[in-house]
Amino acid sequence: MGMSIVSASKRWIATETGVSGALPEYSIARLQPEQLPQLADLLDSNGLPSQDCAEQSDIFYGIIKRGRLIAAGGLEPAAEFSLLRSLVVHPRYRGRGLARLITEFLIAQARARGSQAIYLLTETAADYFEHLGFYRVSRDRVPAAIKRTRQFASLCPESASCLLMRLPPN
Repeated sequence: MGMSIVSASKRWIATETGVSGALPEYSIARLQPEQLPQLADLLDSNGLPSQDCAEQSDIFYGIIKRGRLIAAGGLEPAAEFSLLRSLVVHPRYRGRGLARLITEFLIAQARARGSQAIYLLTETAADYFEHLGFYRVSRDRVPAAIKRTRQFASLCPESASCLLMRLPPN
């Protein structure tokens, strides 16, 4: 299966050639306030922190199918850096490239903002993110702006792996 990503006026669209030959289309858009309960449910059901979603509603993007949020992720700015967070895909939709699609979208957003680097914390997906170009770093080497985020300071446990992707200047 091939996947292509195109930007279409601030919406990203991925098309995937399925086994049946159909071309299901997924688009990523900023989540609206009324979609935040679905985000919290999706995060909670996957063991991810959701406590600050409502406070930071403007940093989350998602893929909606038939009125339901099936995948989401957030990009929290922190000085000249970004924190990729809360990447989640509904179990029924895993294995279709949606996590990669949202991750690549968020990386592009960080580049467009002029971020120097993207950090993330994960308990279960370090190998996945390394495959996408992130590498592990010690938590004590993380910039103060990232350390001050609620995700880093209190929501993710100390046992979570910290990863980094440096971004070249625009």
